[in-house]
Amino acid sequence: MRRLSRDPDLREEHRDASRSRGRTHEVLAPPEDRTEPVVRREPPGRQEPVERGEPVGPGRPVEPRALAEPRQPVQPPASGPAGGADEGFARSGRQLLRDRTFGPYFLGKLLSTIGVWVNNIAAAIVVWELTRSALLVGAVSVGQFLPQLVLTPWSGARADRGDRRRQIITGRLVTAAGSIGLVLWATLIGLEGMAGAFAVITAATVVGIGFALGGPAMQSLIPALVRPSELPTAIALSSVPFTIARASGPAIGALLVTTTGPTVAFGLAAVTNLLFAAIIWRLPIRHVERRPATDGRVRAGLRYVREHRSMLALLAGTAAIGVGADPVITLTPSVAERLGMTSSFIGLQASAFGVGAGLAFLALAQARLRLGLHRLGTTGLLMLATGIAMLAAAPTAWVAIVALLVGGAGMSFALTSLTTLVQQQVPEELRGRVMALWSVAFLGSRPLTAGITGAVADVSSVVVALLLVVAVLLAGAVVSRPARTRLTATVR
Repeated sequence: MRRLSRDPDLREEHRDASRSRGRTHEVLAPPEDRTEPVVRREPPGRQEPVERGEPVGPGRPVEPRALAEPRQPVQPPASGPAGGADEGFARSGRQLLRDRTFGPYFLGKLLSTIGVWVNNIAAAIVVWELTRSALLVGAVSVGQFLPQLVLTPWSGARADRGDRRRQIITGRLVTAAGSIGLVLWATLIGLEGMAGAFAVITAATVVGIGFALGGPAMQSLIPALVRPSELPTAIALSSVPFTIARASGPAIGALLVTTTGPTVAFGLAAVTNLLFAAIIWRLPIRHVERRPATDGRVRAGLRYVREHRSMLALLAGTAAIGVGADPVITLTPSVAERLGMTSSFIGLQASAFGVGAGLAFLALAQARLRLGLHRLGTTGLLMLATGIAMLAAAPTAWVAIVALLVGGAGMSFALTSLTTLVQQQVPEELRGRVMALWSVAFLGSRPLTAGITGAVADVSSVVVALLLVVAVLLAGAVVSRPARTRLTATVR
């Protein structure tokens, strides 16, 4: 080694040979800059800079102090949505629920969604009792979901440009205002006759405006609550409040209407939405970098969907799910009457649909491993179609309950799968606008479905209306099959 250190040519050759094997132990600093950091070459994945200002010179091997110190294992943080070197560490669903950011969001969304379902079923029961018209019950859904078609594209573009927290709070306050207005009407004037029915439909429209204003921002907020590696788990968890609310909200709403009156039900819905607005206001949300959008208009989201056939197929499948879920509100009063049941059976049917969705969520992880996200979406749509077909043919109340359990499970599988695929594929700078289109597909399809199926049930029968829904679900399963939902772009 002494001869080698005195001969510059041999020393250089020895260093090059060692570097080619990834084990250079002797690094010489350039003589013109003796204070720059010098990197010791290590096997891939391990590089440590020498501290600035450490004396180096020709022929003097570098001995960084860091080499003498043992490397400490990286410990993941106990909480927080993200954190530097631990960005790739994915927490479990239970850990996310205990997180100081995602946990309160989950709880607030759960309470508000239960309140929404209490409001929905109470409104459906009141209108049915006042009018005995499936078409006017469908008008409640039309009023609630029609704003999705008109306002959601604008609010999605706003979510990409502005403050998503403020937008969610504004939407929830408007939603609460709709329920509060109905409480005041019921207290001061009363819910009687056609005037009472139109008051309920008007309040449902105000509630729908609140959904349209805040919905895209709420969908776009999820990546800011967790780490990127946790996004599939967070999306699956974010569907749990919807599932639990579908199971418990209708039963609570029907119980309140039949025991204490609709005013208490509408008041509970208002309180839960105000609580969610307060939670979002206090929530610590991490900043997610958004690349500046070259086009901030709504049409940029439409162009993205048009150019990516997989996204178009995913949204078509989502729209089919919306069509399949609507009869749980619009047609269950007619089903209850056909089977000779009372109004309390309306809430029981909607709760059975939610229980099925909850049971499916318990099996979701295993189903996703066995089928994969793409096939799980198609399987869910076929299950939902099977459940609605069974409901159309149900001879007894118990068969109707089983049919709704199957349909609810299918909706949970399909909606979770397709929504996760949408969130994974969409770029951050277009997330608000694309999720607005998701809302248009899932919620905006509801008013059209409610109007058509309600009219068909009045003119023909509820069985024909349900079979029409089954046909749409089967078409959606074909359009959103796995071969069409894998990420592809139209080549121009």
